[in-house]
Amino acid sequence: MANLQSELLNDVLAAFETAPDVRLRQLLRSLLIHLHGFVAEAHLSHDEWQKGIAFLTAVGRACTPDRQEFMLLSDVLGISSAVDVAKDSHPQATPGTVLGPYYVPNSPRRQPGASLIDTDDGGQRLHVTGTVCSIDGVPIANAAVDIWSCASNGLYPAQDPAQSPTNMRGLMGTDASGRFDFVVLRPTNYSIPMDGPVGELLRATGRSPMRAAHVHLIVSAAGYQGVTTHLFDSQCRYLSSDSVFSTRKPLIRQFLQSANGELTACFEVKLAPQPAVASAAAAAAAAAAAARS
Repeated sequence: MANLQSELLNDVLAAFETAPDVRLRQLLRSLLIHLHGFVAEAHLSHDEWQKGIAFLTAVGRACTPDRQEFMLLSDVLGISSAVDVAKDSHPQATPGTVLGPYYVPNSPRRQPGASLIDTDDGGQRLHVTGTVCSIDGVPIANAAVDIWSCASNGLYPAQDPAQSPTNMRGLMGTDASGRFDFVVLRPTNYSIPMDGPVGELLRATGRSPMRAAHVHLIVSAAGYQGVTTHLFDSQCRYLSSDSVFSTRKPLIRQFLQSANGELTACFEVKLAPQPAVASAAAAAAAAAAAARS
């Protein structure tokens, strides 16, 4: 049996060796080796295989323009976080976290210091101030900071028709000193959607669906490797059991009470240079050192 499985795998791998894209060939080869290995190791039955196909079909049918069930599945399996960990560019750079299923592109442009609250539900306000800088602490001007967060009920605009579509969303640039700031409602822990096949999976495995309270940010700048990340509330009780495994220690902040009743938090984002930029900088430094000697 093992020989037959090995022969089958070799035949399948050979069938994809003609793919002209080298990276595609590499990805398919690795994927097929692991998938065939899983079937062999688990002794997968026809019934289990069919249930798996049915589950993936249901995940696809649950996807809409406002909801990405496959992204949610990737999140709860820890795959999204595994990709984030694998792509973390530098140990001193701000770590990445999951994009999540409710990111909406083309957020409205906001001025520094603006409130992102377009539908005020009376929740406590959080004023976030921060800087974007390089890994060696040099401020980065004109970095793009894309922010989105949930309302006090734990829902995003795509989930809640009572909210403005632009509620808790904004895109702004950093100033000459790399600074940015904005006001949102204090994020709350919330359950991931449980009304689809991913919810069925969590119920079947007895897992908690709760996400730790967070604000999403995507930060990018010319010449640097951008990051998709979170700002976490240190007081949230789900930090150690986040349902999508995205909690990272460097991203946890204490929210402090200010004199006007707002909460405040500081969040520094460090970006690593693009590899080509880093190589050019290293070459320039080497040339300068050679000239001095």
